[in-house]
Amino acid sequence: MSIAFDNEQQIFHLSTPKTSYIMKVFNKRYLAHVYWGKKIKTPDMDNACLNRFICFSPVTSDENGVNVPDFLCQEYATGCGTDYRIPSISAVYEDGSRTVELWFESYEIKKGKYSLKGLPATYTEDDSEADTLVITLRDRLKNLKVELLYGVYNNLDVITRAVRVINSGDADVILEKVVSANVDFETADFDFLQLSGAWGRERHIERNPLRSGIQSIESRRGASSHQLNPFMVLADKKADEDYGNVYGFNLVYSGNFTAGAEVDQIFKTRVWMGINDYDFSWKLEKGQEFTAPEVVMVHSSEGLGEMSRTYHKLYRTRLVRGKYRDEVRPILANNWEATYFDFNEEKILGLAKEAADLGIELLVLDDGWFGKRNSDNCSLGDWYVNEEKLPGGITELARKVNEYGIKFGLWFEPEMVSPDSDLYRKHRDWCIHVPGRSRNECRFQLTLDLSRKDVCDYVVEAVSNILDSANISYVKWDMNRHMSELGSAMLPADRQKEMAHRYMLGLYDILERVVSSHPDVLFESCSGGGGRFDPGMLYYMPQTWTSDDTDAVERLKIQYGTSLAYPISTMGAHVSAVPNHQAGRVTSLKMRGDVAMSGNFGYELDLMNFTDEEKAEVKAQIAQYKELRTFIQSGDMYRLLSPFEGNNTAWMFISEDGNDVFAGYFRVLCQVNPGISRLKFKGLSEDSNYEVVGEDKKYSGDELMNIGLVVDLYGDYMSRTFRLKKVK
Repeated sequence: MSIAFDNEQQIFHLSTPKTSYIMKVFNKRYLAHVYWGKKIKTPDMDNACLNRFICFSPVTSDENGVNVPDFLCQEYATGCGTDYRIPSISAVYEDGSRTVELWFESYEIKKGKYSLKGLPATYTEDDSEADTLVITLRDRLKNLKVELLYGVYNNLDVITRAVRVINSGDADVILEKVVSANVDFETADFDFLQLSGAWGRERHIERNPLRSGIQSIESRRGASSHQLNPFMVLADKKADEDYGNVYGFNLVYSGNFTAGAEVDQIFKTRVWMGINDYDFSWKLEKGQEFTAPEVVMVHSSEGLGEMSRTYHKLYRTRLVRGKYRDEVRPILANNWEATYFDFNEEKILGLAKEAADLGIELLVLDDGWFGKRNSDNCSLGDWYVNEEKLPGGITELARKVNEYGIKFGLWFEPEMVSPDSDLYRKHRDWCIHVPGRSRNECRFQLTLDLSRKDVCDYVVEAVSNILDSANISYVKWDMNRHMSELGSAMLPADRQKEMAHRYMLGLYDILERVVSSHPDVLFESCSGGGGRFDPGMLYYMPQTWTSDDTDAVERLKIQYGTSLAYPISTMGAHVSAVPNHQAGRVTSLKMRGDVAMSGNFGYELDLMNFTDEEKAEVKAQIAQYKELRTFIQSGDMYRLLSPFEGNNTAWMFISEDGNDVFAGYFRVLCQVNPGISRLKFKGLSEDSNYEVVGEDKKYSGDELMNIGLVVDLYGDYMSRTFRLKKVK
């Protein structure tokens, strides 16, 4: 098994193919963290243990004479005694006391991987793929039990963490904080990497050295957010794509989160990740349990690239589920930037005919098909067809689109309600609100209260009725508004701070019911673009609209940054019109196509405005992507040149069998006499030969990786792609 326990030394050793994670029961009480990194044999504890005493003042001890300094490396920190650093858990008991003292009690090792009731999590298809360790800690005075869950994959360098808190006492407990993972490192010699941004500028990589005190990321918006993604990395100072130790943390959750690193007085680092304790509490009644979401942890001693490829493989194969996990994704056209709200059946069918002629496989009808929705100021929640636009309804429109030989898809925003809607007029208390307070609108809409079962049931019924009424093959599930005025008409006063998390549990329940009852539909999540690009949503929907910003230059950074954690198969990427509707930039059709091919390819423009020359180019792009998508969507990605470090960007994809390669090189601005530019490949077989498709030239793998191929580009916003095939 991948989990071993040395009873004599009280040591847990978790092993993946290339990594070790080691803990020790310290002084028969504390669960101490010892090591996480490159795979090693179980070390000498006197040498390896991070809990040896270092000069400090004052020396403290408990009533048993056990020293409890505030630099003890703990596996799940309580803030108890003289540990003054960020705690993992906080609770209030019936007597008002707040001290949580967790003693090691027991452990259990099981074949297979744990699952989390009501929450998304990575999984296995066979118990031989992973093992589970459950370590039980207990507060002996209050009988509060904490179960630390560890999932250890046998063929991937992945360790997952989750937590269950069980009230085994005689009185209610108010949980004020429950993080999912805590890791203590003995050094602060790291850089802190995060994915930051805003609407239209999501997941830009920021890298800064750790400093004394706290560096953290979080969302308080009710969604994982455009601004900060629930993903972070600690990296050696000199770690890059190919070298150095890196430690990745990713929360499988789509709501408010917190994550960060605290450097203490002797330059040790504590890392935490979990649900945000801002405006959070949970009333845990006698005998009840609370489950915190999963954290996926990946260590690589071979740089950021290897870490990313581990995340990618895990998420492609053991987070994403359903039919489209293993099937190629269709090339689609979305009508949004072609028509916005101004369309009728004739326009949509015109786009469908043109899409079919170009080789596109799916037409998506975006916003504006329901209620009296002719602008964004009304009708959300009224999920019935606007028959003034579509006299035959969705049923007839889908049938007519299908007659062109392509599939039909539809946009929803089921979590929202417009004040100007039949639903809101009938159920004003169904939105998130605080009685007597203003109901602030964003995009003329409010958020439905998914902590309520009746609201969740309505959403499931309304969406299902539409999906069951027509041959719908794809759904874009949008969410354009973050939460404010947090309150629920159904929750009692002492549970109001549970609302944000109960919303997420309600959303996950909705998604499970809708997705499982429509297994042939490809679902794509969206939140004003990339505002909820997280593993929680990917568990239900295998791809996400990466950003509302479709400008090819902006997408270089967005897609590059997103790839730090998330695979290409999860990224929606479309060719849009120029001047671009978000950036106003004019880029070539070639560059727009080359960038969008590094994702789930599609078009978001008026297909009928193409010239004959452009139609020929689009047909060639579509034909090319159909040849490439099998291995682009399922192969290994290597990042070659970073858009955050210069004028040029490059990346490549290798098929699982190593026989096919696709690489893209992108230059933003022209440079006069720039010198020779070369694309140096990675991950090839040194002893194999590769043919450059279309050029009738062959090169050895070692030459391609060490010398590379010359890239000649002239002009602004230029790109060049290379297709290689391994030959004998």
